[in-house]
Amino acid sequence: MPSLRQIEFTPDLTEQVHQRLLDAICEGELAPETRLTQEDLALQFDVSRQPVLQALRLLKKDGFVIDAGRRGLMVAPLDAATILHVYEVRAVLDGLAARKAALAGVKLDKALIVQGRKTVAGGKVGAMIDADANFHAQIYRASGNPMLPDAADHHWRHIRRAMGAVLQSARVREGVWNEHEAILAAIAAGNAELAERLARDHAEAAGRNLAIEYERKLRAAS
Repeated sequence: MPSLRQIEFTPDLTEQVHQRLLDAICEGELAPETRLTQEDLALQFDVSRQPVLQALRLLKKDGFVIDAGRRGLMVAPLDAATILHVYEVRAVLDGLAARKAALAGVKLDKALIVQGRKTVAGGKVGAMIDADANFHAQIYRASGNPMLPDAADHHWRHIRRAMGAVLQSARVREGVWNEHEAILAAIAAGNAELAERLARDHAEAAGRNLAIEYERKLRAAS
């Protein structure tokens, strides 16, 4: 198991351990099927076993960690079907958020597009994922439906993981930020139907691309 950074002591250690492990799983630092033990993690984080136990329970509940028989726990496997399923749900949420944002007459900051393109040029996977997530989070918030950001958050954790697994070895799909720009333009124009269609098409294309690239990565590794 790779070495993970220790964390400083604060009252809510469980939250910190959970976030650190989630980040490591989503960004590919902890690969699928990596064995996880309370003892090793507690030692690496320099904390007691209790917050590690609670954090692992939360990760298991959300599907990031699974039982591994006598081996204890491990990072849940990732496959193309799972990626496609997550993106099917995301496409619906993205489309609804874009439609409602357009109906609300929202004008989102075009700096989102500029910053996103900069991250792609910079080539840092974490920054690219954060920029993509921030772009869509802005649309969720702009929708005016306070339940949409919460509904999307769980799925976006799994999306982060899929993106992290693929983008370590594959380039960002060409045209992603052009598609983002087109979605923003449709929202700004108040064209709800177009905004919804573009957002859904974008999410579906992203899911297909990630699934294909992940299968390609697995074949190359076998």
